[in-house]
Amino acid sequence: MTKAVIINGSNSKSSRVTAIHEKVVNHLMAQGVEVHSNYVHELPAKDLMTANFGSESIQLENKWVEEAQIVIILTPIYKASFTGILKTYLDVLPQKALHEKVILPIAVGGSIGHLLALEYALKPVLAVLGATTISHSVYIVDKQIIRLDEGGFAIEEEAINRLEAELKQLQRVLIAN
Repeated sequence: MTKAVIINGSNSKSSRVTAIHEKVVNHLMAQGVEVHSNYVHELPAKDLMTANFGSESIQLENKWVEEAQIVIILTPIYKASFTGILKTYLDVLPQKALHEKVILPIAVGGSIGHLLALEYALKPVLAVLGATTISHSVYIVDKQIIRLDEGGFAIEEEAINRLEAELKQLQRVLIAN
């Protein structure tokens, strides 16, 4: 069975990033993929900040990454880059943790002006971690994710279409490898 890990670098489960996270989970599960969600902000802050490689929580999350064929990196864009929360987790991954994995970076940001943040800020870090198969990034402007009065979110169709196209491409890449 194909396994996927979603590493969510948001600082809250109530953010617009969560709407995208849920969409990704639902899509992958419908394809028969086993999905594990790593909400980095829920890991012990002290272990992240002190790069405690021996932490049981960190080791457990790293084991999920080790066993996955697909790793999805999900982050809001703050100050023209991915979050510091995400960086603290990437720093405790083993040196070649992303080797031979299919990686899909996804970001939600306030304006189209930060579209290249994934290309210039995140992808080089992923490459250092051994990533060689990095799919086209998906960047979604936060106004494409509407917070509903009754709770939850609605995502504009154009954003859904781009996201689903890249998720389908993941499956093709896995089959080809």
